[in-house]
Amino acid sequence: MPRIAGVNIPENKRIVISLTYIYGIGKSLSEKILGEMKIDVSKKASDLTPKEVNDLKDYIEKTYKIEGDLRRQVMINVKRLKDIGAWRGLRHMKGLPVRGQRTKTNNRTVRGNVRKTMGSGRKPPAMAT
Repeated sequence: MPRIAGVNIPENKRIVISLTYIYGIGKSLSEKILGEMKIDVSKKASDLTPKEVNDLKDYIEKTYKIEGDLRRQVMINVKRLKDIGAWRGLRHMKGLPVRGQRTKTNNRTVRGNVRKTMGSGRKPPAMAT
């Protein structure tokens, strides 16, 4: 299994898809990287030569911010928003959608599938003891 940027990429998939297992690299960036490195996008990750893997690893680590550095940068950005009291920072703190989505419905993934529904609104009568 080739290891790039501390991530084991799957070798049974095409290299253009395998690179997307690295945090910070999507499909379009993967295609761009392979185009600059002149590696065929339809090639499987297991078919790469050790030289190609090393060149790819060196190029990605020197050119792009990925994995731990990128996660740290995102955390710093969110923390800055929280510290200055920005609206987006407050939404992050409350665990609500940040980018203007509606919250009356369709925000279960952000809130962790919390289902807050009312019953009929009428409590059953108390039992006499």
